[in-house]
Order: sequence, then structure tokens, then C-alpha cells
Amino acid sequence: MSYQVLARKWRPRNFAEMVGQEHVVRALSNALDNDRLHHAYLFTGTRGVGKTTLARILSKSLNCEAGVSASPCGECSVCREIDEGRFVDLLEVDAASKTGVDDTRELLDNVPYAPVRGRYKVYLIDEVHMFSGHSFNALLKTLEEPPPHVKFLLATTDPQKVPVTVLSRCLQFNLKRLPVEQIEGQFAHILDAEDVAYEAPALGVLARAADGSMRDGLSLLDQAIAFGGGTVNAAEVRAMLGVVATAQLPAMLGAVAQGDAAAVLQSIEDLAEHAPDFGGLLRDVVTLLHRVAVLQQVPDAAPASWGDTAELQALARELPGEDVQLFYQIALTGQRDLPLAPDVRAGFEMVMLRMLAFRPDLDDGRDAAASAPAPGAAATRPRPGASRAAPTVDAPGATRADPAPPAPGGAIRSADTAAAPPAAGTAAQLADWHSFVAGLELRGLAAQLAENCVFDGWDGKQLQLRLDPACEGLKGSLAERRLQDSVADAIGRPVALRLQVRSGDAETPAQRQAREQAAQQQATEADIARDPLVRAVQETFDATIVANSIRRIETT
Repeated sequence: MSYQVLARKWRPRNFAEMVGQEHVVRALSNALDNDRLHHAYLFTGTRGVGKTTLARILSKSLNCEAGVSASPCGECSVCREIDEGRFVDLLEVDAASKTGVDDTRELLDNVPYAPVRGRYKVYLIDEVHMFSGHSFNALLKTLEEPPPHVKFLLATTDPQKVPVTVLSRCLQFNLKRLPVEQIEGQFAHILDAEDVAYEAPALGVLARAADGSMRDGLSLLDQAIAFGGGTVNAAEVRAMLGVVATAQLPAMLGAVAQGDAAAVLQSIEDLAEHAPDFGGLLRDVVTLLHRVAVLQQVPDAAPASWGDTAELQALARELPGEDVQLFYQIALTGQRDLPLAPDVRAGFEMVMLRMLAFRPDLDDGRDAAASAPAPGAAATRPRPGASRAAPTVDAPGATRADPAPPAPGGAIRSADTAAAPPAAGTAAQLADWHSFVAGLELRGLAAQLAENCVFDGWDGKQLQLRLDPACEGLKGSLAERRLQDSVADAIGRPVALRLQVRSGDAETPAQRQAREQAAQQQATEADIARDPLVRAVQETFDATIVANSIRRIETT
């Protein structure tokens, strides 16, 4: 006897054998048992979730010789003929191959005639969304008011393409993707019944690869049995599915987290030995980063379909949240650019190297214990090449900090000044915020933030600044972290920065600069107005000075 594939051999023959779709099975069972039958049903859902199977079971329930019920006998000639696909009153139509209006009219010509053997004549139209517009129009009237002996069962993977006029005439059931646990459990049941040896982890890999489709999963299971020579082995399944390379991605991201470019390139070299689809690997990187981000926010949110999450949880602890978000965006953009690369491996390498090159210059949490910032304040990390003054020991149990470096601007302090308590010297530096900011040499948003702040206090660990409410949007941004790092570099010690958004009497550097510029402009305009030559021109030609047209020329 010829071999029958698992997807056909284990196709459910009654509602009790259905795996999943309990919400649809319950509704159909109640309708059958209570004689509340509709004339048209629409089953929607992705491939392999049971749309056609449910339609065939419903046909069997309607025509079973034992009577209409949710539990057809499965023994009568009608039930056997439906199972074997040769029941004359079940007309299965593939809409993809019969899209023309003539085909539809030919099909509907037989609607008025009574069924030959069964109780109902059932029209099962698969992929109904493939019908043309004219075909749908030809179907509409019959679909709304068919003869009492006719039932329409429609199935589609794309209900959006079905006209609303058709949808409104049907009872619609949306079939869900099957959970990994249900697919894995069915695999175990089938293999036990088929007396096939298997490893439990292999079933999980196959169930996740099925992507919610039982039919796809059973096809993969058939392939795995053949690949393993009659057994289902986890290592062989991974090799068959090509997920060996994917299993190495967490280690590669770990190397990215450590900033180890050599290890990243070596990982890609190892991946290349498996001849992977680098485009698919990049999609897997995106998926991996998404899962890491989810675990960072909700550690217990991982569904069973993710499998073993130990490596993901380790990455979630190791990678800073802002790095994960940046890497995700880089990988997402890399997918778009990958077809433009000279070859896909080079494109994949550039995406990973870009993650290394564009890592944020922010605290990653690894030195938080050393810096010990105040509660609610952002921790700092030294910039590459920056130094910190280390404490020196004078006596057991006592330490003192090295003298602070010269103040911004390069002023050299005397030995007496250097010997003064560092906290007092630092407070004096920071209190003259205008001069201190000028020596930081900040740029961009960080400079804008510093110039719109006023010194508000320093307790030796925490620097308090008052931020102009007009620049409140800069609070909590990357600019705040950069300002904090620059202040720490300037005074030679870790700093916890605290910004308070409120108005005050003291001028910010930006306000002082604006006031001085306005005063200079007024003085310049007054000088022009008093100039004898300008006054002579005004008197001779009855001229006037155009407002806001005077610009001061800065000379060096």
C-alpha cells in the first residue's frame, strides 16, 4: 500500500479530533444540535489552520445518515464518501482556477436541483477571494436566498478581498493560528501512534517553524522523519531547518555588547560555514532584539513559542535598553539596504559593524556600583580616553581625593590652593557657571542645555541646576547625559546631575548673551544715528534709517 502523508492521514474527521479552533467548533456544534443552521458560512484564516477540514466535517454533520448533529457517525456510506472525497452532493470548487463569470454561472445552474444522495447539496468554495468582480456579482443573489436544500461553505486566506456584500450574507468565523504548545502536543500524539522515536526538543523546533499552521507542521514532521531515517532528532532537525546558524546569533550580539569587533567577525565567519541566508539571519537579528527589549521591560512576558529564553535573559541583563533600541533600528534599516550591498554577507557584516560604530556614549550599567549616583540621577560612564582622579590612602580606613584639575580656561592654581578641600574648590568652580560653561567646549544640544541653566547648588556629589522652562524639552535627553559627562571630566570626579525646571532672577549664560547682544545692537544703532555723515544724508535726501537693518561687524 502506498504511503499516505501525515497531513492527510491525520486530518480530523469530526469536531472532537480538531486541534484548536475551539471557538468555531463550539459555535458550529451548538448550531447543529439546536437546528439553527445558516445557509452560508465563511471560514477565514492563514494556511493550514483547518478551514477546509471544518467545512468537510460540517458537510458530514449535515448529511450523515444518522441525522443532523455535531457528532456524525463516521460509519455510514455518506460519511465514508465525504472522507474519501467522492460524495456527489459535496461540490468542492477551487476559486483560484475558476475565476471567470462563466464558471460561476455554470456552477450556479445546478443550484435549483435537489441533492442526489444527501440531505443537503453543499458548495465548498476554497480561496473564494480569487473570484472576479463579475463572479461575485453572479453569486450574490443565490448566496442571499438559496433553496432550502443548499448550503454554501466559503474559505479564504484573505477576507479583505471579499466584497462586503458577500461578507454580509455569511456567518464569518476567523480561525486562529495554532499555539506552539498545541502543535507540539499533536506531534507527540502522532509520533507515539506511529511508533516513531523522537526527542522532545526537536518537536519544539518543528512546532515553532510551523508558524501556527498544523498542515505546515505535519509536512515538516514528515520531512524530519525522512531526514532522520525514521527518528526525529533535535540536532538533525536544526540542521534540516537551517537554524544552526540562528542559534549562534545571541553569542554574536553578546560580542557586540562587549564591543569586540574581532569576535563579531569571527562569528560571521562561523555562520558562513553553514551557507545561511544572510537576509533571513538579519530578520532573525531583528526578532532577537525585539525579544530582548520585551524581556527588559517585562521579564516574565516570554511566550512558550520563544523556546529556551536563558540566552535572551542574559542579553537583556547585559545590553543597555538604549543600545537595544539603537541596534534594532540599525538592523531594521539594514534590511532595506541589504539588496544594495555588493553581496549579502558583506551587507550583513556592515550592519553588525555599524552597531559597534554607533553605540551611544552612555552609561551601560556596568560601572553603576562604582559611581553610586544619587537616587533618581543618571549614572555616568567615562568617555574613551578620559581619566578620573583615584582616591589615595593616608591612613587605614581614611581616603582623600586627588586635587581637582585646573579650572576651565587653563588657570594654574598655587600649592596653597591645591591643598584646599576639593569640595570647596569645586563649588567655587561650579558657582561661576558662566565661566565654567565656557570652558566645557560643548556643542549642539548639550551646549544649548548648559547655556540655559543656572547653578543652583553642589553638595560634593550632586550638582543642582535650574533649567529655563523654555528649554524643558532637553531634560532627560541625551544632551543631559553629555553635559553630565563633561562636568565630571572637568572637575575630575563622578557627578550626579539634577535639573529643576523653574524660572528665577539669575541669568542663564544664554540670557546674558542675548542681553549683551541687544545692548551692543542698541549702542550700534545709536552710533549710526549720531554719525554726522548719516545725519547729513538724512537731511539732504529726506532719508530714514530702515529699522533692524543695522548689523554690527565683529573685527578681530
